This record gives sequence, structure tokens and C-alpha cells, in this order.
Amino acid sequence: MKRTIIDASQLELEDNVVTIKRVTKVVKGGRNMKFTALVVVGDKNGHVGVGLGKATEIPEAIRKGKEDAIKKLVEVPIDENGSVPHDLTGKFGSASVLIKRAPEGTGIIAGGPARAVLELAGYKNIRTKSLGSNNKQNVVLAAVNGLSNLKRPEDVAKARGISLEELLG
Repeated sequence: MKRTIIDASQLELEDNVVTIKRVTKVVKGGRNMKFTALVVVGDKNGHVGVGLGKATEIPEAIRKGKEDAIKKLVEVPIDENGSVPHDLTGKFGSASVLIKRAPEGTGIIAGGPARAVLELAGYKNIRTKSLGSNNKQNVVLAAVNGLSNLKRPEDVAKARGISLEELLG
């Protein structure tokens, strides 16, 4: 996953808590309870990040998750009708998320965890299908992985050494 450093101070970020889990560690003196929060942040204009926060209290776990997500912001391309430039599959662990272009008026067709990522990234017309594992954390990370591997048509044309018109036909 390629990451460019993005200055989050200029972005107006929204956050969405995808899941909160209670985790327990059994030790000699009993059980230690903690909470993990999976948080997605984005500016609805081509920037999205995912973070995981762990703490003994839920608000603290959410705060840590949000900070982690801001550190991991990625920039994603959005085409003129609010979709992705090309179809692709994002993978993480055994979870795969198929991301497909969609025409104007389609809306966001996606399951819960992937929908949170796509809405905060700023997509308006997109179709997805979650394949393999339905673990929320892995599905969210697979969606972000796929989006971060998107290529803009200009970048592909430059890499091939041809003009944008030649690439698009």
C-alpha cells in the first residue's frame, strides 16, 4: 500500500466508528477487560483513513482510533461522476472487496463496513461486493487497500509514455 504523507490539519475530517469490541485477557488475578474501536475518518473529498484504538474505556478507545486513522490517511482518486477510475479488488487477510465503477444515479451499493469507507472517501456512485471473510476489520482494511491501489488515467498514460487521448482511445 503506497502512502503519501497528508497534512490532516487543513482537512475537515468526519469520523465513523465501524465497530467496538470488548476484549478480555485472562491473567492470574482474574480478567482484564479492554475495548477496541475501529474508526474510519475522511473528508468526503478524496481522503480516507482507518485506525484501531484500544483502551480500558470506550471514549478513550475511539479517540485513539481516530488519531491512528488520521496518521494513516490515503488519497484516493474520484472521477467526474463520483466513481472510481477503474474496477479492482482490494485484499486484506482472507477478505476481498470487489470495487466497480457505476454510472451517475447509482448511489453507493455496499455492505456496512465497506460503505463507511466509501462514504467518507467521497464516492457518490459505486458498487462493491465483499468476498471471503466478513470480519469487519478485514473488510474495511481490504476496501482501503483497494482504494489506495487505484491509478489515475493521467498517471498510467505518463508511465506508458503515451498521451491521455491515446490511452482513452
